[in-house]
Amino acid sequence: MTFGMILIIVVLIGALIGTLALTGKPDEDYKSSTKQNTIRLTAIYAIVILAAIGGLAWYISIS
Repeated sequence: MTFGMILIIVVLIGALIGTLALTGKPDEDYKSSTKQNTIRLTAIYAIVILAAIGGLAWYISIS
């Protein structure tokens, strides 16, 4: 169980670092497509969180 929790934490920290790294690079076209970018980023986070919860549930069920 400890391995699964560590794996989830590593994935979430990686996602956070990746997001913060991208915010430092300004994009001229970003203002025109803010809504689309927000929807995409929210969808990515939702998928990652659901996959992490599913993985944790699977890991708990097999141990």
